[in-house]
Amino acid sequence: MVRGKRLGLGTVLITGIAALGMAGCGSGAAVDPPVPTVQVATVQQKDEALTSEWVASMDGYVNAQIQPHVTGYLIRQDYREGSVVRAGQVLFEIDPRPFQAALDQAKGQLSQAEAQIVQAQANLAKANQDVERDTPLAEAKAIAQSQLDDEVQAKAAAAAAVTAAQAATTAAKAAVEQDALNLSYTKITSLVDGVAGIAQAQIGDLVSPTSVLTSVSQVQPIKVYFSLSEQDYLHAEDGRESKSGAPVLPLDGVPLTLLLADGSVYPHTGKVLWTDRQIDPSTGTIRVAAAFPNKDNELRPGEYGTIRAVTDERHNALVVPQAAVTELQGTYEVAVVGPANKVNVQQVQVGPQVGSNWIINQGVGAGERVVVGGLQYARPGATVNPEPVAAAPEAR
Repeated sequence: MVRGKRLGLGTVLITGIAALGMAGCGSGAAVDPPVPTVQVATVQQKDEALTSEWVASMDGYVNAQIQPHVTGYLIRQDYREGSVVRAGQVLFEIDPRPFQAALDQAKGQLSQAEAQIVQAQANLAKANQDVERDTPLAEAKAIAQSQLDDEVQAKAAAAAAVTAAQAATTAAKAAVEQDALNLSYTKITSLVDGVAGIAQAQIGDLVSPTSVLTSVSQVQPIKVYFSLSEQDYLHAEDGRESKSGAPVLPLDGVPLTLLLADGSVYPHTGKVLWTDRQIDPSTGTIRVAAAFPNKDNELRPGEYGTIRAVTDERHNALVVPQAAVTELQGTYEVAVVGPANKVNVQQVQVGPQVGSNWIINQGVGAGERVVVGGLQYARPGATVNPEPVAAAPEAR
């Protein structure tokens, strides 16, 4: 019985101590949760240049197909495929012997024609002498009139022979010139400065004027083709007037930047050359050609890249980081930290994106602080601890 009482007293003591402890805790002051920290950026007001980009492909400024003018057998290739060649440089040679023989024959025929002129002129001179001598004799009835008539006819025939010989000589000279030209055509030359392609014929092949031996592309400057959408075309043309009466080209006078396939920026800017006559109804785009300097032949036909150009400029535009803008059911909002570090969520009208920023047309003012990090704490009316973030470099 005594042991049971002791156990009961101990239990009562423990229960009392626990109750006192709970009472002590309940009587203390409540602890407020810490104020959350958010990252904020200041709304900037500045001039922004808006750019557009289009996929581009490159081609030679001039692409010349090299074809022979005469038929013959190739005996030599005088260039290295893929190398730079100059206008007038010999690329191929055709066996010249048949053409040299034809030229020699034409020269011989020319000599014969010239000799015939000399003979015909001599005959004409003799006929003139006969007529001059016998005319007074015929008048004096010293010779028959028929003899004089025959001499007059012989004179006319001699004059006609001279004319025919001269015509034959002219034809012979033309034949010599043509054969000399054909002989020169046995050396097939480049028509332009550029890069020569792979040979399409081999030594020993019989080639003709319909044969394509190779192609030479002029790559200084190089043409770059890209396509504008109908909307981009109309925007580029909006408000532009021609001062000279010539057609106004889209992006005319706007420096064009070329981004290469590896992402690098080509160091030289280009300019628009021409625009196609119509918009392609199947794609809704219009083709534009531009020219870029290419002195080192760095660019080659067939390459792809991206054309970038400034298509609009916004003055005193309000700019915020894209991270500050949230979209909810088609509306855009930003969380603004106002006086006393209170959060106010405001709807905004967004404009185009510029790099990592967004242009805001309406809804915020210059100098306001917008939340870019810790948006889960930026609830309307909440108090926050704003920490400014460093401005990120603009991505262009």
